[in-house]
Amino acid sequence: MDVMARIEKSLVAAVALADRPGCPPRLSAAMQAAVFPKGARVRPRLCHAVAAACGDDEPAATDAAGSAIELLHCASLVHDDLPCFDNAKLRRGRPSVHAAFGEPLAVLAGDALIVLAFQTLAKSRCSPLRLAQLIATIGDAVGVPHGIAAGQAWECEPEIDLSRYHRSKTGALFAAATVSGAAAAGHENPEAWRTLGETIGEAYQVADDIRDAASDEEEAGKPVGQDAALGRPNAVLRYGLSGAVTYLHDLVAEGIRTMPPCAHAHELRMLMEQEAKRLVPRRLAASAA
Repeated sequence: MDVMARIEKSLVAAVALADRPGCPPRLSAAMQAAVFPKGARVRPRLCHAVAAACGDDEPAATDAAGSAIELLHCASLVHDDLPCFDNAKLRRGRPSVHAAFGEPLAVLAGDALIVLAFQTLAKSRCSPLRLAQLIATIGDAVGVPHGIAAGQAWECEPEIDLSRYHRSKTGALFAAATVSGAAAAGHENPEAWRTLGETIGEAYQVADDIRDAASDEEEAGKPVGQDAALGRPNAVLRYGLSGAVTYLHDLVAEGIRTMPPCAHAHELRMLMEQEAKRLVPRRLAASAA
């Protein structure tokens, strides 16, 4: 079974918990809408890629870690789209969860997906030591002091360090993906993979800033121009459009340089380079070609 099929199979099994008798049907539907149809699944793909590089000798642990990280990412999107944050009506080219189901159910669906991530880990068939590492790593990525909740909270502060903001808001789950992939596979030092995840995560946030400034709603699959409209810190404001694109590629190159030695380094490099190209809006990519 290829990686994407493994990821989707695991996510379907996880979200099926909401289809059991007794669960409110509209909450179940809102959770389904948040996770499916699939996005790029970049974070679980990165988790699986690192696990494969480290041997992937407990596939159930890798599957659970990848699913938990993706469920947390989907939950963060549901919450990001809420009226109190971005008030976005579209996500992945479809109505966002609060637009389709209302704000109360969107809040509850996001909350339920966060809990479901840890339910998925708890139900996985992996060794206790690896399970403990995964819970700690992934928990740190969503909480405080440097998880995605803390990253979002920086938007409420009067002064923001842009790199710290990016590495928490976006980089935390990428760091969790690389460290969890190594931990799931029993690598002797999973933390050695953290810098790779943090750097690639920051690159993804820079790419998101670029898309927000230079893409259109059809290409992005969500509203654009949000950073400027809401006065949020972003890489385009800091570096200019061309400077932000250069910074994005510099971050990807830095991430590749920090990658620990592994058996499948070439596949990891290819994944990161391909994703960096994919995330640059078409008109910018064409002008750079």
